[in-house]
Amino acid sequence: MQVILLSQVFAALYGFLGILLGAFGAHALKKKFTPEQMASFETGIKYQMYHAIVLLVLSFNLGFTSTLDQTIIICFIVGTFLFSFSIYGLCLTGAFGKKLRLLGPVTPLGGFFLASGWLLLLYSFLENFI
Repeated sequence: MQVILLSQVFAALYGFLGILLGAFGAHALKKKFTPEQMASFETGIKYQMYHAIVLLVLSFNLGFTSTLDQTIIICFIVGTFLFSFSIYGLCLTGAFGKKLRLLGPVTPLGGFFLASGWLLLLYSFLENFI
C-alpha cells in the first residue's frame, strides 16, 4: 500500500514540477540559455512528464503484491530524479558560468534506472504469459 501512495505522490510532484519548470524555462530562462541548453532543459522536462504519467498509470494498474512491482516504481522515481534534475542542474549552472561537471555522470545513471524500470515492466508483463 505504501508504494502505491509513493507512486501517486511522485507522479503528482513530478507533474507539478514539470509544468512549473517548463514555464520557468520557456519564459524566465529562455534569454539565459543557449539553444543547446534550452533543448537539453526541454528534454529533461519531457522525460519528467512522461514518467509522471507512467507513475500515475502504474499506481492504478499494478498489484504491488510483488517485489518486482515495487522495484519498477522505485526505478522510475529514482531514474526520473537523477536524469531530469541533473540535466536541469547542468543547464542552470552552465547558463550562469559555473557548470557543475559532477552532474554529468548522474544523467546516464538516471537513464539506466529509467531503462531498467521499462525492462522490468516488460518482464512483469511477459511473466504472466510464460
